[in-house]
Amino acid sequence: MAKKHPLNRGVPCMKHKCVLCCLETRMPLTQSDIRRIMKAGYSLGGFAVKTREGWRLKNRSGRCVFLSGGRCIIYPIRPEGCRLYPLVYDEASGTARLDDLCPYREEFEATDRDIGRLNDLLRRLAEEGGRRHRPGSEKHQTYN
Repeated sequence: MAKKHPLNRGVPCMKHKCVLCCLETRMPLTQSDIRRIMKAGYSLGGFAVKTREGWRLKNRSGRCVFLSGGRCIIYPIRPEGCRLYPLVYDEASGTARLDDLCPYREEFEATDRDIGRLNDLLRRLAEEGGRRHRPGSEKHQTYN
């Protein structure tokens, strides 16, 4: 059995030189993400777009604005959603799961702590967007 890696390390992504999740990204941003990135010297309009649901990472030519030379140029301060990916909330089942779109999802280990962080992220995004937190989003499955 292959070794599983923590979500926040991105080892499988680097090993396989995969940036699939950085293409046509719709990654939501919390106010904390925005402050952290702006503190590093980036202007809000340069990296984010406002949508009906809230702020999201901006794409340029179909790629995240922070993707350069096949890597994330803000990796140490990347948004919380990026840190947790490929862990996503599946609205249909009401559970957290590893995203089927990630070709290397089987190489990641999602812990209960990661699932808690995802629930916290969803709660913050809902509060900041003026929406209620989805009931039942605390249900989860751990994929180890």
